[in-house]
Amino acid sequence: MKATLKYLLAPLVVLLSACSGNPWNSPYPAADAGKNTLYSAFSERPKHLDPVQSYSSNEILLTAQIYEPPLQYHYLKRPYTLIPATTAKMPVAQYFDKNGANLPDGADTAQIAYTIYEISIKPGIRYQPHPAFAKNEQGQFLYHDLTTEDLTKVYKLADFHHTGTRELTAEDYVFEIKRLAHPRLHSPILGLMSDYIVGLKEYSATLKAAAEAQAGQEGSDAYLDLNSHFLEGAQVVDTHTYRIKIKGKYPQFMYWLAMPFFAPIPWEAERFYTQQGLAKKNITLDWYPVGTGPYMLTENDPNRVMILERNPNFHGETYPSEGMQRDERAGLLADAGKPLPFIDRVIFSRDKESIPRWNKFLQGYYDASGIGSDSFDQAVQLTGQGEATVTEAMKAQGIRLETEVATSTYYMGFNMLDPVVGGLSQSARKLRQAISIAVDYEEYVSIFANGRGIPAQGPIAPGISGHRDGKEGINPVVYDWLNERPQRKPIAAAKALLAEAGYPNGMDAKTGAPLVLYFDVTARGADDKSSLDWMRKQFQKINIQLVVRSTDYNRFQDKIRKGNAQIFEWGWNADYPDPENFLILLSGAERKVDNDGQNAANYNNPEYNRLFEQMKNMEDSPERRQIIDHMVRILRHDAPWLWGYHPKDYGLYHAWYGNVKPNKLSNNNIKYFRIDGNLREQKRREWNEPVLWPIVLGLMVLVASLVPAVIAYRRRERGMGTSHTLPAAQEPGAGNA
Repeated sequence: MKATLKYLLAPLVVLLSACSGNPWNSPYPAADAGKNTLYSAFSERPKHLDPVQSYSSNEILLTAQIYEPPLQYHYLKRPYTLIPATTAKMPVAQYFDKNGANLPDGADTAQIAYTIYEISIKPGIRYQPHPAFAKNEQGQFLYHDLTTEDLTKVYKLADFHHTGTRELTAEDYVFEIKRLAHPRLHSPILGLMSDYIVGLKEYSATLKAAAEAQAGQEGSDAYLDLNSHFLEGAQVVDTHTYRIKIKGKYPQFMYWLAMPFFAPIPWEAERFYTQQGLAKKNITLDWYPVGTGPYMLTENDPNRVMILERNPNFHGETYPSEGMQRDERAGLLADAGKPLPFIDRVIFSRDKESIPRWNKFLQGYYDASGIGSDSFDQAVQLTGQGEATVTEAMKAQGIRLETEVATSTYYMGFNMLDPVVGGLSQSARKLRQAISIAVDYEEYVSIFANGRGIPAQGPIAPGISGHRDGKEGINPVVYDWLNERPQRKPIAAAKALLAEAGYPNGMDAKTGAPLVLYFDVTARGADDKSSLDWMRKQFQKINIQLVVRSTDYNRFQDKIRKGNAQIFEWGWNADYPDPENFLILLSGAERKVDNDGQNAANYNNPEYNRLFEQMKNMEDSPERRQIIDHMVRILRHDAPWLWGYHPKDYGLYHAWYGNVKPNKLSNNNIKYFRIDGNLREQKRREWNEPVLWPIVLGLMVLVASLVPAVIAYRRRERGMGTSHTLPAAQEPGAGNA
């Protein structure tokens, strides 16, 4: 009986003892409790981590922590201010005429034949540990001549047992600029930079010819030695100094020097990764970056988890000692002058659905969270003055809200190469204008973004020069100005335009067939079904049938690049705080098809292109703003986009997450953040303490109900044992008595 009760009560002992360990619902190992780790989530797997190709917001979240371009943005200052990253000082533009004579800063732009930026980097910066640098005692590279046999036991980068490092040099920055023209890498900014960096277009042709010649001899994936080919626009001066030569004057080029495209890549890494057999094992620069930044990628399983860890060779940097006036009151200068980074490890877990991400945030398993439409009312309330703040429930958990108007735009684009919605004919233009009126983005922002956005009147985001508010800022194709505010034109106006386009009541006047259009989107979860249904209804207002075609993000990118989409939705986060960064998205020279640029709509208006070329190299001035106004009027008339909306970012942060100041342009922010791991562990235990009394009560009832049965069973067993006792004469050994 005692033994039986012991087994019945054992689950109780286990349950009670478990209360003192890791929370039962924790997705992380108990050994990680209290560690200096940042926990975050991602939904879309990154496609490129090679800085020469990467150009998506989900990728720069990683690349900006690993790679170090020469410049960066000050974390706290507004307006956004460039400061040195690896440079010893800020580069200064030097202007020259066609004869090579130095010109003063105020020289007429027409006189400037080219600009030179001389960039000096700090000595002593070293790369993260990596097999590409590993050498033997004789100074020979261990892993630069791998054989098929060498790779038999290699499945991931960590299977190479030796690593090395070396100092960052000016040559590494020049090497990356040359990589922009690599024929096998397809950099999205090659077309743009070929217009500026002297000789880059010719260099691209040279590399292409060299690669084709080499392919005939050694194979298409053979190592192409970029250092054996000269590029006039990027030259090494000495170990720590290099020069970039730009055609004419391009003031925005300084902003590009803060982007991963211009981060250093060591030639050893490219030589290592281009060895035959490694790409088949996903051992590439796209999968395993090599940088000098505060973090390095130590685990890349994009279907499950991606992990950044502190780079042991990081050269060091300190937290800013100055900021805006309110930063000190907000505690954002408490760490002034302290060495960075503060966090040892960052774990990005893949969570495709918003509800699991939200629940894990509330349980303390993610340190920060965006706010989906379904959880907005649970998280945010508006004060009497219309300001957003967290609800009382969130406040009780110590959760705070950070907001900022994003230098971003979300838009719906028309493929201007499409025979139905594209082109600059009157018919196609009026069709696009009709759709622009019908799709009510005020309603969209209200329903699906909980009011967190401003319906766009053009491509330029608020806070950027060239964006205009009020009556002079409205899009007259879509809005009227009534009662001191913009008023969307009635559906009757959209139907009239549709009829003028040749589709009265949504029917093709030539064929009598209904007008069917196709909307390409990235694969959606159940959360987004309602927004897609809403979009169909917007088109139904003018009797157009909208068919949604859904694919994963990588396939979607391929369709856009090849011009196979008809209507699509996309967004743009500003790379730098200048209107040129938005207006370039509709430059004919930047068409996605043929030019592989950033003009996903493939819009190509000669007058707009002419004005863009005139405007792009100008300093900010009233004359430049007039040109921008004219360009925006052209865009509104042609309607290559539904202008969508400019979002307002809302972020929720737990009490243990410190030094947070939203900064959309500065992507290398993780080094500034601070985590209080002990407080987080304490709160996780409080918020995830299991409710045991129903289980305990159930077990007690079970035990109580089983006790009579056990007693009866034991009595029966004893009774059966007595009736089967043998007579003494038959007991073993009785005959020997």
